[in-house]
Amino acid sequence: MLSKFPRTVAFLFPLTLIGLLALNPPRASGQSEEMQKENDVLKTTVERSVRFLRDAQAEDGSFSSYAGPGVTALIVTSLLNNGYTADDPMVEKGVAYVHGHVQPDGGIHANESLYKNYETSLAVMMFAAANADGKYDKVIAGGDTFLKRIQWGADEHPVESSDTRYGGSGYGKHGRPDLSNTAFTIEALRAAGNDGNSEAIQRALAFVSRSQNLPSEHNTTGLAEKNPDGGFYYTPAGEGESQAGSTDGGGLRSYASMTYAGLKSMLYAGVDRDDPRVQAAVEWIRRNYDLESNPGMGSAGLYYYYHVFAKALANFGEDTLVDHEGTKHDWRAELLAELAERQNEDGSWTNAENDRWLENDPNLVTGYVLLALAWCKPAE
Repeated sequence: MLSKFPRTVAFLFPLTLIGLLALNPPRASGQSEEMQKENDVLKTTVERSVRFLRDAQAEDGSFSSYAGPGVTALIVTSLLNNGYTADDPMVEKGVAYVHGHVQPDGGIHANESLYKNYETSLAVMMFAAANADGKYDKVIAGGDTFLKRIQWGADEHPVESSDTRYGGSGYGKHGRPDLSNTAFTIEALRAAGNDGNSEAIQRALAFVSRSQNLPSEHNTTGLAEKNPDGGFYYTPAGEGESQAGSTDGGGLRSYASMTYAGLKSMLYAGVDRDDPRVQAAVEWIRRNYDLESNPGMGSAGLYYYYHVFAKALANFGEDTLVDHEGTKHDWRAELLAELAERQNEDGSWTNAENDRWLENDPNLVTGYVLLALAWCKPAE
C-alpha cells in the first residue's frame, strides 16, 4: 500500500491489477427471468458509468493524468473487458495516450516514475486487450521484457532464491517487493503470452507463497507460523508487513484484498485448485465472506477489493460460494447488487467512507468497478 508515498500513484495500492485482464471469459447468461433482470441491471449500470467516463476523459485521452498513465490504462482495459472495441473513440484516445509513455527500454511509464512496475503492468494488460490485429505486439514484448528484468531474482535485482524478496516486484527507489505489485506483474506476464510455467511467473509464485499465512515447504519464513490462518498479507520482505497490522503473537494479519490477490495469482501461475495453498486461501475467504467491507481493512481499499474479489472467484471457477456458516452465495449477483446500489447519480463511484489509496478519485474507482462488473454476467 502506498499511504506514505505521493498521490501520483497511490491509487495503485493495496493495492491488486488486478487484476485486470481476464484469463477466462465471464460465463454466458441463460434466459431465465431472474437472469434477464440481472442482465438488465448490469447493462444499465455499465452504460451509466461509461457516460460518466466519456465526460471525464481529457482532450489528450487521459484520465487523472496526475497519476501518470496508470489510471488511463486501467480504465481502457475495463472498457475493453466490457465489450467496447479498440475503435471506440474513448478507447482509441486512451490507448494513444498510454502509447505516448512507451520508453526506449520497453517500460511503459511516466518519465522518472518511481512506479514503473505498476504502470508498465497496467499498460501491458491494456495493450494486450486492444491487440486483436497484432498492432501492439512489439510494445507488449518490450513491456514483458522490462517487467522480467526488474523482478527480484532477475537482472536488476539478483538475489538468491532463499531471499524473502525473491520473485517479487516492487516500487520506489529501492523497489522493495510486495504482493500487490507482484500480482499485477503476474497478470501482465500472462496477458503478454507467458504460461504459468514460465521462469518469471514461477519466481513470482515463490514470493506469493511466502506472502501467505500458511507454513509449508513453499513458505519457511517463520512469519506464517505466528498466524497460520491461510490468508495473505502485503509482503514477507525484510521483517514482513501487513497493512492490517500484527497479531498479539507477532504474526501478520491477513486481509481480504491481498488474499483474493494471492488466490488469483496462484491460479494464474498454474497452481491446481486442490493444492493446499489454494484450499487454505479459499477457506479464509469462506470464513470472511463480506461485500460491505474489505475484511481486515474495513472501508480502506474497498473498490480495489471488489475487483480482485470478482477476478479471483471467477478464475476459481465456482458460481456459488458457501461461507463458514453454510450459507450459499451467488457471488456474481450479490456483487452486482452491491455495486449498483453504491453507484452515484452521475454514473461514477467513489469511496465516500475512506479516501485512502486515492479512492476519492471517481475515475480510478469507476475503473475498478467496471473491471469487477465484467465478471458479473449471470452464470448459466
